[in-house]
Amino acid sequence: MNYEINDYINYITIEKKLSDNTKESYQSDLEQYNNYLNKQRKITNLKAINKSDITAYIEYMQKSRLSLNSIKRKISVIKSFYNYLYQEKIISTNPGQHIHLPKLTKKLPESLTMDEVSKLLDFQPHDKFTSRNKAMLELLYATGLRVSELINLKVHDVNLNMCVVRCIGKGNKERIIPLGDLAIASLKCYHQEYRQIWLKDKVNDYLFLNNRGEKLTRQGFFLILKQIAKKQGLTKNFSPHTLRHSFATHLLQNGADLRAIQEMLGHSSITTTQIYTQVSNEVIIKNYEAFHPRSKKIK
Repeated sequence: MNYEINDYINYITIEKKLSDNTKESYQSDLEQYNNYLNKQRKITNLKAINKSDITAYIEYMQKSRLSLNSIKRKISVIKSFYNYLYQEKIISTNPGQHIHLPKLTKKLPESLTMDEVSKLLDFQPHDKFTSRNKAMLELLYATGLRVSELINLKVHDVNLNMCVVRCIGKGNKERIIPLGDLAIASLKCYHQEYRQIWLKDKVNDYLFLNNRGEKLTRQGFFLILKQIAKKQGLTKNFSPHTLRHSFATHLLQNGADLRAIQEMLGHSSITTTQIYTQVSNEVIIKNYEAFHPRSKKIK
């Protein structure tokens, strides 16, 4: 099935103009599915696969304690793969046709508290590592950028005189996000004093670089964040995306307009942004129950 998977990936890359990250994700999901069929179900013939094999794979993923979001994504990729095979007449029946995606409960995004963010960012740049890391974290929290957007920033995307950053997000859509004083100060320190050291005499337009003078990777950033969180004494388990959620939640808690937050996050629909109102409402309720003198329940 490896040949058909590669053909499918090439097809959707051209048709849907997928990013490299999405392409790799599709490829990985289908290869995992193929490995399961080969090892667990002893199936190597593409035409021998039926609905029960896909259902068994769903049960296997559930037993492996994958999140519902991950399972839903993988099933969606598998269904799309079989639709392609059926349309191309590679298979005569579509085993994925009547497979239904599991219903997901909408989970509120986890964010750091303002105190936790302050603790995370409470270090001063004193060398090329701390300067780059401080600039990245301040920029993420100041703008709500996705990690993929952060590592793809070019030097000319940040205008420190105009106090804005230009970002190309999902769907190749451009947005302009304002920068605060702390982010600007950190970026100036990194760019003016330390970025040239990272370059190592190479020519590279990317803003944030690794030890080889090349663009920083998502995995590299994740490791950096984990190291900083540990060093700063944060015990909460969180991801790079948590800083994006924190950016939106804290803006809303402090009175920002939901439409403005939508624009800065690059959401195509306001309904996606509205989830942060639920997060904010939860904070309000907790504060009311904790501090209002007549909020205590009668025992």
